[in-house]
Amino acid sequence: MTKFGPRGMKVLKFIHLLFAGLWIGGAVGLNLLIVGLQVAENDGELHGFNLACKFLDDAVVIPGAVGCLASGFLICLLTNWGFFKHRWVVVKWILTVFCILFGTFQLGPTVNDQPLISQEEGLAALANPAYLDNYHASLAGGAVQVLLILFMFYLSVFKPLKGRGRKMASKPEQAESAPKKI
Repeated sequence: MTKFGPRGMKVLKFIHLLFAGLWIGGAVGLNLLIVGLQVAENDGELHGFNLACKFLDDAVVIPGAVGCLASGFLICLLTNWGFFKHRWVVVKWILTVFCILFGTFQLGPTVNDQPLISQEEGLAALANPAYLDNYHASLAGGAVQVLLILFMFYLSVFKPLKGRGRKMASKPEQAESAPKKI
């Protein structure tokens, strides 16, 4: 398969960064909204708050995550970085897939159920055990999600796990085996 050159790589990186910005920005915004729940003073505000959280998840977080996955796949496929050449890329793949699955099956249902409960119960939803469980799961899970995404940003910038299986020549061993000059 033909690999992209420097210009194609820059375009892919730009697209990847755009989606990464959406993902982290949406996740931070969603977490800030969830933390701000206590500002709801009536039924309509609570329901509107829950609809805003669901909208932010559906319109920003999910497209950002899926876009990161797709653009990351293309970067690995169409450039010399590959899928397994660098440990930091492998770790990012594992974390990306984990975050998407965790978001889909753990966090998504908590955000999606809240508008239904608050529409039906209004402020009384704040005493509903299912609503409160969703709230606490969103709060804790969302914080974990943001930290993992930030760690992926760290990996992308600092690349602390560069290479795979490189052998580092030991300088002391080389010095001992070299003949001494007088």
